[in-house]
Amino acid sequence: MNLFKKLLSTKHGIIGAQKYCRATFCSILHSAVDHSVEVHSPDQEVVIALGSNVGDRLNNFNQALQLMRKSGIHITKHGCLYETAPAYVTDQPRFLNSAVRAVTKLGPHELLGVLKTIERNMGRSGGIRYGPRPIDLDILFYGKYQIGSDKLTVPHERIWERPFVMAPLMDLLGLVIDSDTVACWHSLSTDSDGLFGLWDKLGGESLIGKEGMKRVLPIRNHLWEWSKKTSVMGILNLTPDSFSDGGKFVSVQNAVSHVRSMISEGADIIDIGAQSTRPMASRISAEEELDRLIPVLEAVLEMPEMEEKLVSVDTFYSDVASEAVKKGAHLVNDVSAGQLDPNMLKMVASLDVPYIAMHMRGDPTTMQSRDNLQYSDVCSQVASELFSRVKDAELSGVPAWRIILDPGIGFSKKTEHNLDILTGLPVIRSEIAKRSLAASHAPLLIGPSRKRFLGEICNRPAAGERDPATIASVTAGIFGGANIVRVHNVRDNVDAVKVCDAMLKERSIQL
Repeated sequence: MNLFKKLLSTKHGIIGAQKYCRATFCSILHSAVDHSVEVHSPDQEVVIALGSNVGDRLNNFNQALQLMRKSGIHITKHGCLYETAPAYVTDQPRFLNSAVRAVTKLGPHELLGVLKTIERNMGRSGGIRYGPRPIDLDILFYGKYQIGSDKLTVPHERIWERPFVMAPLMDLLGLVIDSDTVACWHSLSTDSDGLFGLWDKLGGESLIGKEGMKRVLPIRNHLWEWSKKTSVMGILNLTPDSFSDGGKFVSVQNAVSHVRSMISEGADIIDIGAQSTRPMASRISAEEELDRLIPVLEAVLEMPEMEEKLVSVDTFYSDVASEAVKKGAHLVNDVSAGQLDPNMLKMVASLDVPYIAMHMRGDPTTMQSRDNLQYSDVCSQVASELFSRVKDAELSGVPAWRIILDPGIGFSKKTEHNLDILTGLPVIRSEIAKRSLAASHAPLLIGPSRKRFLGEICNRPAAGERDPATIASVTAGIFGGANIVRVHNVRDNVDAVKVCDAMLKERSIQL
């Protein structure tokens, strides 16, 4: 779906912003050879592009971001992560590319100096132009200013011809222009329709997923192009009181046997949880959760069958997440999206693993309260509240390219809310896109498996009898854009996923 065309049905908003900005906001700063003219003002919002194709590219990104933060560059938003073919000089390794929005008190040439120092300290030397480099940092925009000097041109002079720069730049915007500064950036585009029009003319979303540019999520030791197929996450509950299979897998032997079965049936990810989050479940301590989790996690990770598979830990405790990742878990799955442990987001940022942020109001004991079940438009409000969690995560140092979103089916939702979400996943993405295109592109996970609302609809009071209803829900979710489905019955849902993916592939070929 082309979000630009759907949400920007007319050009007047952009054009109006351009005229207003040109008349009022965009300042022109020219500096002579001595560069004595600088901007001295409060915080300026900037956009900085990142690229790397030498060494450990992802580690280069992480190091550069850390050095930027230490140098007075406060990062507020991250673009998605792209693996791209080299441009201009094509005989070199593929690049990773992204971009960040940030706020800084540094003047433009001061900022340039800081970025060049970071590049040198990370091993970048002169080399050939457009050649290999461990890190490349470019100022795309600086506040509302156009800057021209012998050392710095802003906007960066070659933005407009480079899809690998434009794609992460677009990620940093929302389809609703949220500030005078962003309006000014649109006005500085070489296209009369602003940055959106320019990106569309370059090819827009049609460029993503082709050999030249892939949107990826770093996980384990590889870059995951999640949009190629729907992934199946198998559930392993180590709790005595889970609603569907409580008590079945509390022993290491039974847990390992169940994981072996799920892997043989086609699971891509095993999600291990040692704390029940069913409605009204009593909370156990992080210590008790670890006592349940770690022996099973260690045994699962030692299984030969797990060599190409992923393990996520289902927890809202930062200490549990930290210990599980140290033991080898690859993802953190947090039903509270950081709301139940104030240290979780900072911890996830330090762990450098993907983070599944789920929508829930309150906690398991309060999530089904009258207040938490009040929605005027569930898809719009879930989108807004999820975006707030993404914003908090990014400000804590979790890049958008590591975030997976879960609308929280069954959590703080009535039956009608769950149905609205299953049929309204495109609406959730569109609503998030108004605020952040990067967040709207995040992988989407759904977990309707054996939930109570399916029992209410189908008159199946026993959770184990709800697998056919689960398959129907999963099918609806995949056609709505879900990238990961979290299920108890792996075998039957894997078959449903294969059929859905085949249908979607056939549809894309016909288009």
